[in-house]
Amino acid sequence: MGKNDTRILMQFAVLAMVLTAAIMVKEATSVTICKIDTNDMQKCRPAVTGNDPPPPVNDCCVVVRAADLGCFCRFKFYLPILGIDPSKVAALVAKCGVTTIPPSCRA
Repeated sequence: MGKNDTRILMQFAVLAMVLTAAIMVKEATSVTICKIDTNDMQKCRPAVTGNDPPPPVNDCCVVVRAADLGCFCRFKFYLPILGIDPSKVAALVAKCGVTTIPPSCRA
């Protein structure tokens, strides 16, 4: 895997962590993390879980495109602890048409 591929995967790993945290906490109260309401993150759950996840629905992609991915990258190192496969998150973000990689995700 090339250096750029690894960097892209790390960017999306943070998004997966936040999505998983939102899935694990099922409270009526929502919290905003990196410009995303945690309740809205549920819309992406099917696209990042399982062995062969379905493509993301449009509502999920709206959430992904609104996210501050640079902010999410600060949490990327916690993904393995949560059992998240960064490649599924990378695939989700790519399928939603996000192509800009924040500088903070490249390091």
